[in-house]
Amino acid sequence: MAMVMRSLHVALLVSDLERSLEFYRDVLELPIAPRSLNFPGYWLQVGEFQLHLMQAEAWQAPCPRPDKWGRNPHVALQVDDLSDFKDRLEAQGYPLQMSASGRAALFTQDPDGNIIELSQA
Repeated sequence: MAMVMRSLHVALLVSDLERSLEFYRDVLELPIAPRSLNFPGYWLQVGEFQLHLMQAEAWQAPCPRPDKWGRNPHVALQVDDLSDFKDRLEAQGYPLQMSASGRAALFTQDPDGNIIELSQA
C-alpha cells in the first residue's frame, strides 16, 4: 500500500518578498535554500523541511479567529530558546500571542499576517 513519507515544504503567500525575507531570514534566522524556479520567491531551510515564500501582490493572510491565533491556519516551528525569540520579536515590534494552553509556545505574525507558531523544544 502506498503511503506518504514526509512533509517537504509549506508555501506561504507574501505581498513583499524582501520585507518577508527580513522577517524569516533575519528575525527567525532561517537560511536561504537554493531554488531553480523562475518566478519570484525564496526557499528557506528548516532542518530537512522548507518554507517557500511566494509573491502575491496585496496579500493579507486570513485570521478568522483573532482571539486565538493557534486556531487559524499557521506554520509551527520548534525552537531551542523561546524566550530569546520572544525578546527578539518584541524588540522589533512583531505582534505576539502566548499559547492559551499554557505550554511553552507563542504565536506571531509575519508582515503579511501569516501566523507562525514557535514552540520550545
